Formats: sequence, C-alpha cells, structure tokens
Amino acid sequence: MLTKLFPHTFTFPEGSPFRCSVAVKVLPLSVLFTGTIAFNNLSLKYVDVAFYYIGRSLTTVFNVMLTYLILGQKTSIRTVTCCAVIVGGFWLGVDQENVAGSLSIAGTVFGVLGSLALSMYSIYTKRILPHVNQQIWLLSYYNNVYSCFLFLPLIVLNKELPVILHFENLADAKFWLLMTGGGLCGFTIGFVTALQIQVTSPLTHNISGTAKACVQTVLATYWFNDTKSVLWWFSNWVVLGGSAAYARARQQEMEHQQRTEKLQRSQDV
Repeated sequence: MLTKLFPHTFTFPEGSPFRCSVAVKVLPLSVLFTGTIAFNNLSLKYVDVAFYYIGRSLTTVFNVMLTYLILGQKTSIRTVTCCAVIVGGFWLGVDQENVAGSLSIAGTVFGVLGSLALSMYSIYTKRILPHVNQQIWLLSYYNNVYSCFLFLPLIVLNKELPVILHFENLADAKFWLLMTGGGLCGFTIGFVTALQIQVTSPLTHNISGTAKACVQTVLATYWFNDTKSVLWWFSNWVVLGGSAAYARARQQEMEHQQRTEKLQRSQDV
C-alpha cells in the first residue's frame, strides 16, 4: 500500500499470495516454515534454553542426508566423519541431561524434528527463490501469510482456542507489546534466513545457525544462573567442533571442485 501511495519513497515487489500459481509453488515451503516454528516452540516448552542447542544440533547431519536424497549430491568420508562427531556430541548432551535429571524426551524429539524441518526448509528455499524472481521480501510475505492460515487448524487441534479466548491478559497493552516485539524478531529471522540462503547456501546457513545457538547457550546459562557439569559443556564443544570441521571440509571440497571445473574449461578452450 505504501508503495502504491508513495512510489518514489517505498518499493515492494508485486505479487499476491492468493494466486493459485503462487500457492502451488510456495505452499510446500510454507508448511516447512510453519513446522520449523512449531517444533522450535514445542521444544522450548519442554527443555531449557541451554539444552535447546543440543536438541537442535542435528541440523547439519540432516542437511547432509537430505542433500543426498533430494539433490543427489554425494558426501565425502571426511564430512560423514564430522557428522558422526556431531551425533556423538548430541548423545553426550542428552546423556548429561539425563544424569542431571532434567531430560525431556518430548522436548528432545521436538528439537530433532525442528532440525529436520529447518534442513528441509533451507534446501527448498534455494529451489523456490527462482520462482519468486529471487525476491526475499516477496518470499517472506508469502511464508508469513500462509503460516497464519496453517497455524489455525493446529491451534484448534491442540485445544488452544478456549485458552486464548479466556486468557486474562488478552486486553493488556504490555502483553501485545511483547508479542509484537517477538513477532518482529521472528519476521526478521525469517527474512535474514532467506537472504543468507540466497547469497550463500543452505549449508552456510546451518553452520552459522549452529554457531548462533552456541552463543545462545552460553547467554542462557548466564541469564538463568544454570550450573552445568564439565561433560555437559564438553558435549557442546564437541558439537561446535564437529560443525566447524564439517564447514572447513566442505569449503576445501568446494574449492577443489571449482579448481577442477576451471582447469577443465581452460583445456576445452
């Protein structure tokens, strides 16, 4: 609307999420987008913010598996070894949560499902962007509109509608201020995620997400005054180290592939 009223001040790409041709192409991606948000929230409902990093640490592993299954790209022994290290760190973290008596099976399962949904979302974003002319704003707009409708049946199925209607702070300005702030942060995350995948790759996004989650864990333990064992912290470093090694291995493989393709082109000329 602002673009139409003030075309020289605001610009926004043309497009409507209510066109059938758009819905057919983007809706599957929006289902994954909705699943990522839902599983993240469900995981945080049952586990601490600090353990959330471990619960979501399998994103890179799923990325390797799905890249092979969906895109048909094989993975070297080095990268598979790095994935094994990440899985080892995940199991150690789960074990330490169990020893501490704070392990939630449901929270862990939702975290793993969140990792799976995010990996699939990252891969499919790269495939859907050409259908929206590489317009990140447009894709973010479509995703948010579709997810609003997709969450409605989930709210009804989880019997949350009566809870919302009888919520005592529903008319509280402070509550809506916090909700709006959370919504803006969520929208920004979705936009930056799509932008990063556009200019780099799903792998780069997953690696940077792992590093972000590590910082989030450190901040969470400080904020909530949590005391964790040495092995618990070691599991975090195992996951981070495996992810960093995986990123380095993939970087070297991609550089080698580029050099090979460049040499082959020069020989053909």
